[in-house]
Amino acid sequence: MKAVNKKFIWGFAAAGAMAILMAACSGGSSSGASSPTAPTGPTTATDTITISNNAVSPQNITIARGSQVTFINNDSRTHDMESNPHPEHTDCPEINQVGFLNPGQRRQTGNMNTVRTCGYHDHDQDTVRSLQGTITIQ
Repeated sequence: MKAVNKKFIWGFAAAGAMAILMAACSGGSSSGASSPTAPTGPTTATDTITISNNAVSPQNITIARGSQVTFINNDSRTHDMESNPHPEHTDCPEINQVGFLNPGQRRQTGNMNTVRTCGYHDHDQDTVRSLQGTITIQ
């Protein structure tokens, strides 16, 4: 087949697949009323981890895929919250967006889109267990 014919066939097949998907997604209700459904895909929920008295609370949280986590520094000193392992910080780069927090400051992680468990710690106090925790993404 010529290249033009292949492009036409693939374009026609893609258009047909899109039509099938659109028909399947349109639902089967003819009453005009739609029933509420749970969202699918990423959410914009935000969970919070607070730092005070040289400890994070809660140490372990579970969030929905697509969520962000807010770290709030209510401590009297600075903290540098990063992903495990220390010092590479490569397991969950979304946590590294929190980084350095002055007292009273707050910052969010990036969207946590991959289902996994992410460890985190204070980079400047990486062996202090009270400043370590996990975020489980479901």
